[in-house]
Amino acid sequence: MEKDLISKLRKYEIQIRKAVNAQMQGDFHSVFKGSGLEFDDIRQYQYGDDVRTVNWNVSAKGDGAYVNTFKEEKEQNVFFVVDVSASQEIGVAGAQKIDIAKEVAGVLMLSAAKEQSSVGLLCYSDRKECYIRPGKGVKHAYQLLNAVFDLKPASRQTNLADALGLCLNMLKRKSLVVLLSDFIDENFERTLKAIAKRHDLVVVHLSDRRETLMPSMGIVPLLDKESGQMLWINTESEDFRASFERQLLNKKQEITSICRRFGANYLFLETSQDYVPELIKLFKIRNRTRK
Repeated sequence: MEKDLISKLRKYEIQIRKAVNAQMQGDFHSVFKGSGLEFDDIRQYQYGDDVRTVNWNVSAKGDGAYVNTFKEEKEQNVFFVVDVSASQEIGVAGAQKIDIAKEVAGVLMLSAAKEQSSVGLLCYSDRKECYIRPGKGVKHAYQLLNAVFDLKPASRQTNLADALGLCLNMLKRKSLVVLLSDFIDENFERTLKAIAKRHDLVVVHLSDRRETLMPSMGIVPLLDKESGQMLWINTESEDFRASFERQLLNKKQEITSICRRFGANYLFLETSQDYVPELIKLFKIRNRTRK
């Protein structure tokens, strides 16, 4: 991994942290807040306490009603799932969807590591390309960075459902799952819902303008990067263009709907965008909603 790239990611991580800190004006606790509550103590019931917190075993001893108290879980488990299939290789050199996915993952890995979170990684195509179990520390974060940037996938295919299913099996405790993909696949919605229900999910949806603005060039050959097949497409066909754009829009709406329904965060990024301001917005939203 090049030193210039490491410097770039570190600079962006600091920039994001400072911007969010300034915006929250002292209320900012952590970019990666704890994903839940852990048991703290027991005290006597007071008027207004939530009856769901009553400790019935202790209360049954006859000394009055007692409730459980909780504190925010400080140790966060952050797990990155990065789609490394061939469809991510769309865009200009150095700024393809896969390049942006890796950079965004890298910035967030450094942020999580600096806040003492336990950070893990799964890179997936239609098979497990790379897995590093969660660990702590900046040294561990650099191990993750090297793994994701140096990876050369063995397969060019996609199977998001299998990737998310594997993630569900791996994570035994509630975690923050950061999923980075272009979502050019089918039949993954059920497992995406399962991840969103069980974990704190952040979806980063990558796209490139070439996928939404198909130019009129007559009949042209298009290479399916995952299958390696050459397809001849009539780009001037109104039906084709409408169908092409509708499929992409429907996919975006479906993922947005799943995230909204289960309280997950959704971030749509085009390769031509500056992703730093978008990450700053994401962190501001996460901190406001988790106070």
